[in-house]
Amino acid sequence: MERKVRVRFAPSPTGPLHIGGVRTALYNYLFARRNGGDFILRIEDTDSQRFVPGAEEYIIESLKWCGIQVDEGIEQGGPHAPYRQSERKEIYLKYALQLVESGNAYYAFDTPEELNALRAEAEKNGGTFAYNYQVREKLATSLHLSAEEVKERIERGDHWVIRFKMPVNEEVHMNDLIRGQVTINTSTLDDKVLYKSADNLPTYHLANIVDDHLMEISHVIRGEEWLPSLPLHYLLYRAFGWSDSQPEFAHLPLLLKPTGQGKLSKRDGDKMGFPVFPLQWVSPTTGETAHGYREDGYFPEAFINMLALLGWNPGTEQEIFSMEELIANFSLDKVGKSGARFSPDKARWFNAQYMHHRDNEELGRLFLPILHEHGVKACIFLATKVAAIIKTRATFISDFWDLSYFIFIAPTEYEQKTIDKYWKGDNPAHVAHVRELLAGVGDFTKENTEKTVLGWITENGLPMGQIMNAFRLAVIGVGKGPDLFDICGVIGKEETLRRIDRALEVLNNR
Repeated sequence: MERKVRVRFAPSPTGPLHIGGVRTALYNYLFARRNGGDFILRIEDTDSQRFVPGAEEYIIESLKWCGIQVDEGIEQGGPHAPYRQSERKEIYLKYALQLVESGNAYYAFDTPEELNALRAEAEKNGGTFAYNYQVREKLATSLHLSAEEVKERIERGDHWVIRFKMPVNEEVHMNDLIRGQVTINTSTLDDKVLYKSADNLPTYHLANIVDDHLMEISHVIRGEEWLPSLPLHYLLYRAFGWSDSQPEFAHLPLLLKPTGQGKLSKRDGDKMGFPVFPLQWVSPTTGETAHGYREDGYFPEAFINMLALLGWNPGTEQEIFSMEELIANFSLDKVGKSGARFSPDKARWFNAQYMHHRDNEELGRLFLPILHEHGVKACIFLATKVAAIIKTRATFISDFWDLSYFIFIAPTEYEQKTIDKYWKGDNPAHVAHVRELLAGVGDFTKENTEKTVLGWITENGLPMGQIMNAFRLAVIGVGKGPDLFDICGVIGKEETLRRIDRALEVLNNR
């Protein structure tokens, strides 16, 4: 019977969720949905010293905004609850002790001071201290001390850790679904800490293996920074006797700076003016804020579309994907090995594409609060009509006011450079004639006004650009903006004529 696909996203609540983490969650989600599987959210909060209040809620809200739906997790519950590691801590000691009993792990009683001294001594001699097979039987460990002394130390409350006993000089052969076969010799690896008595908590290595096994995770899809841990995780599955049910692994490429050099960081965003977090973050300790894609005006669909293509290549020229299309097309064999360079310009381009195809009424509703902020008492009908004619010129909703203020507010001043260029010669008289033509248009639609004015200009062999730019200056006061007949259709016949009359009066009497 084929194993059901079950994947997990397991962030630590140590601050805001970086977009690299969002991409990891997205790829897990797409893989699960593509294969009819489950997407689990597990919060790995065993590092109590790095816990940041509000970070867990931020993670949950970010996934919701992105449209990544959790099947099992803190809010949803599920057959493998609890999904917060701090609520599972009673589980882990049993497994750590099981490894000690089977000879795959051991107690170590070294104090931080003793370990620091060993590191300092190694550095003094030009080397690096490693807690491995070369030293573990010479230090204060259960491999060196007698069973009685180990028991005595534990009973009197000495602090201890349980370390994995890394095999000596063994080749570990591993398979990565993105990178292929990976082989490493165990003698190059140290004995990682699995459990600490000081806080009665496991380290990541033990907790994630135990939880992935108990939660029946079929595939672990995570960032490439975890690739060096893969041999240990393989060996832990073997030590527990779980090799037959261990998940398959895939390590995703890094998200790189726009320069392509190094991992994308918050500092890059601060320096270049783009967000590296999905939502705005306010530090509960320092009050420092960080930009978010949501607050900066990005549509979640555009953000997700952009993120999906940072590392995954569909193999076609298609760039715009709905979530459903991403699910239908996603596969790990199309994820690259090398880092993916982030482009702020491309992120804005994606948002613009989604803007251009957005429902006009939805955009109108988003535009209304901006109009009200500028003292314009517009209704949804008017906001929608304006959104329809300016959306292809915008990247964000915040652009709408600058692209359309002249529609809502009749000009009281006129752009000097446009006056100098177009309000001269016969142009004022031509604009006056355009005014008379428009006055005679009954059904004042874009189609009718455009046909009337452009027909007259063409039939009489008049300079189209000169007249139209002078006409634009009269109606909106500047030499830019969307289609002028669209604008006239929105503001209506009376307002259009009123604006032309005022322009003729002001500009002809300078």
